[in-house]
Amino acid sequence: MSRIGRMPISVPSGVDVTIAGEHITITGPRGRLSRDLPAVMRVYQDDGVLRVERPNDEKSSRALHGLTRTLVSNMVIGVTDGYRKGLEITGVGYRAQLVGQKLQLNLGYSHPIEIDPPGGITFEVETPTRLAVSGIDKELVGHVAARVRATRKPEPYKGKGVRYAGEVIRRKAGKAGKIGGKK
Repeated sequence: MSRIGRMPISVPSGVDVTIAGEHITITGPRGRLSRDLPAVMRVYQDDGVLRVERPNDEKSSRALHGLTRTLVSNMVIGVTDGYRKGLEITGVGYRAQLVGQKLQLNLGYSHPIEIDPPGGITFEVETPTRLAVSGIDKELVGHVAARVRATRKPEPYKGKGVRYAGEVIRRKAGKAGKIGGKK
């Protein structure tokens, strides 16, 4: 049996769960999330706990068991606490700022890059070189953070670019230079 799939999901007070066939809707203090789950998985609620059951021990059912449980758990965490992904900008003159709701990045290109936040996502600029993407949907927060990072990925020689907070960039040595003075 799946170790992750069989773990119960505790539903905190103030969170409302609605299950209609293979569609689940979770409403909490931060918002509402809904998702269509795989048809073979069965999600049920009893005594403030959500459980996921699989119909058989086929390989595909075992794979979907843990996935379904994790998706539902991420929804419960999202509507109660939310998700936040930090980003750091490294480079001379590289900076970020908020213009209304849009994120404006100056990353050494000839023009500033503006990124509109999709629904449910907010940008926070702590300093000009530190920013965060936050929202209730873990998948969407990670996707938007990856899009921001892709505007200028960190390069391996000087480490300039946009990286996740705490991400370690493997550095390369670069040119060795001329040795011995021969031409």
